[in-house]
Amino acid sequence: MAVFKNRLKDGRTVLIKELGIEDKEKLVEMYESLSGDAVRWAMPPYTAERIERWLSNLQNLISLVAFYDDKIVGDAHIHKLPHPRRKDTGDMAIYLHQDFHNVGLGTVMVTKLIELARKEGLHRIGLSVIADNKPAIRLYKKLGFKIEGVMKDTYFGEDAKYHDELIMGLILK
Repeated sequence: MAVFKNRLKDGRTVLIKELGIEDKEKLVEMYESLSGDAVRWAMPPYTAERIERWLSNLQNLISLVAFYDDKIVGDAHIHKLPHPRRKDTGDMAIYLHQDFHNVGLGTVMVTKLIELARKEGLHRIGLSVIADNKPAIRLYKKLGFKIEGVMKDTYFGEDAKYHDELIMGLILK
């Protein structure tokens, strides 16, 4: 399993590697430590049970974690869709600890994830993002994702209002 170092815009260095079974507890700790702001435009943090399911299904997952000071501070993954009608496609998600927003970690992790998806022969990566999450949308567009559609009023936010969700995709082949 390859591990690589990356220096962030603020000078900190993170280690990025593929998710392994040995990372379960640290990944659970990261999700438990996410602030309300870090998950404002996302679904609630993942649970130990959900992470356990991921780890039992690694053959259908391309997943990277970022470490800083022996703690996981970023998780980016593509769930490869196993149905024959979804051949060589996957859905992507990324979560960063609030202390690592706006320092380039998302760009590094998604770029590496795209590279791994290409190596595995994926044809398309899809994702959904809340339309109000402008930093995430900028990142995805910068890396080649296109807006493919809008689902109106599908996300009920902490502000007690409904928000639109964008469907975005990147064709790799």
